[in-house]
Amino acid sequence: MFTGVLKVVVVDDSALYRQMLLTVLGRITGVEVVGTAADGDAAVELIARIRPDVVTLDVQMPGRDGIEVLRALKQRRLAPRSIMVSSLTAQGAPTTVAALMEGAFDFILKPAGVDLHVTRDIIQSELTEKLAAVRESMAAAETTAPLPVSPSRLSQPTAKSRFDAIVIGTSTGGPQALRAVIPLLPADLPVPVFVVQHIPAQFTSSLAERLDGLSRLRVVEAAEGMCVGPGQVILAPGGRHLGVERVGERVVCVLDDGPRRHGCRPSVDNTLESVVGLYGGKVLAVVLTGMGCDGLDGCRELKRRGGTVLTQAAAGCVVYGMPKAVNDAGLADEIVTLEQMAARISAWLRGA
Repeated sequence: MFTGVLKVVVVDDSALYRQMLLTVLGRITGVEVVGTAADGDAAVELIARIRPDVVTLDVQMPGRDGIEVLRALKQRRLAPRSIMVSSLTAQGAPTTVAALMEGAFDFILKPAGVDLHVTRDIIQSELTEKLAAVRESMAAAETTAPLPVSPSRLSQPTAKSRFDAIVIGTSTGGPQALRAVIPLLPADLPVPVFVVQHIPAQFTSSLAERLDGLSRLRVVEAAEGMCVGPGQVILAPGGRHLGVERVGERVVCVLDDGPRRHGCRPSVDNTLESVVGLYGGKVLAVVLTGMGCDGLDGCRELKRRGGTVLTQAAAGCVVYGMPKAVNDAGLADEIVTLEQMAARISAWLRGA
């Protein structure tokens, strides 16, 4: 893991929140705040001059907002890991999702309706977790070897490769990864796709809408009893586990509020195990960027039933945690770059 001091710039138009973030970051070991900015224009110039490791970036600001700052940084080829600071408002959710799809590392929420001391504690807990993920991602970037040009895993698609469903699991960095995969899947996809993204409930519908607008496939947030059919991309709602069951001749979505698994609800493991329980080994699992090991147990069960697992290559992961857990267990049939993932999914479905 990266062991140096993380240099952080704080960007927020609220003087109160700037000071709060300064206080909170000052309590986190191994962090140094190297600058602050109150608006987007000043932020871009400051970041270009200081080159910090991390930026905490207010989503909604007058003038150049958080998304416009991200785009300006990209144009200048600057790539600090940006943690968006978002409010839970009708406007805040879609804007935050858009920022994540533009390449923001992650986000934290501004708590509403609680006193200042509680707010500080909540934000400190959130930032400590996110900065730990930043360190993990920086360490991976320093140590990851380039991916070989040739396929890097055991199996290859054969004429007998046939699937009834796809399950995609992801966490940190997921919205950007999903943007690189879902819109490139073919319009005539013959199976349903179940997606589990670790994200709060308030953001799932916005993520589904954004992906739907970019894709040839219909992307929807799962609802209890929703019928499942070919060519659908069904996103697990934040805060609920997604499963499937057969009702007569139909397959429908089943949602539940069961215990968190690996701290997650929805859980990739829960969805994979449910889908494998219904379709057996005729499932293609795809594990993308994310912290932790959610998806490992589900992939293990899928492989036991004869299914197939693709994982994202380390070099393209925001956090190489979830794919690494599957790879280290020897469960991946193929390790694939993010840029190639949609094409490889299509190839496995064709058996080519």
